[in-house]
Amino acid sequence: MEIILLERIEKLGGIGDVVTVKNGFARNYLLPNNKALRANEANRKLFEANRSKIEADNAERRGDAEGRAKDIDGKQVVLIRQASNTGQLYGSVSVRDIVDALAEDGVTGVTKAMVELERPIKSLGLVDVKVKLHPEVAVTVGVNVARSPDEAEMQKQGIDVIAAMFEEEQAEAVATALEPDSEDEFEDATPPSVRAAEEIPAADEGEEA
Repeated sequence: MEIILLERIEKLGGIGDVVTVKNGFARNYLLPNNKALRANEANRKLFEANRSKIEADNAERRGDAEGRAKDIDGKQVVLIRQASNTGQLYGSVSVRDIVDALAEDGVTGVTKAMVELERPIKSLGLVDVKVKLHPEVAVTVGVNVARSPDEAEMQKQGIDVIAAMFEEEQAEAVATALEPDSEDEFEDATPPSVRAAEEIPAADEGEEA
């Protein structure tokens, strides 16, 4: 289907461009969200008659987004989740979770449609997520998924929590292996000759020498 873009669409074009897209993409996303018009003669005339206003409105929204981007770009949100010892989450972190975490941190106006997450986050760690505040303005938000605030702080400092935990477990295993099985190993180190002498039964007092 041929369409006229009403805003910049990544990998397609900018305002006023006439491009060809798949019918489903146009009908299910671009047209109902007022991001494009069908490229027929009536719509071409309508667009040209309103081009100045469309471009002015877009510039205003872009300016607002650029102003907000300064406060959002590089921000990091912490999400506490339960996970296994291998770092796999019991569940996942979704776009909705990220939007809610940003809102709790004072970042309003970010919708699910703005957050670009290819797939839900299913493991502990730091993940950079792209947020498009405007078709021409994108920022990066850090998502710190941890099992506790302390672990989140460690990850923020660049520490691999799972690797550190594994090393600690290995050290404990080695320490346990080196522990004596009983207290017998801590007996006085008595020389064999002295021990042998101590073991010889003493002669009876009445026995002749």
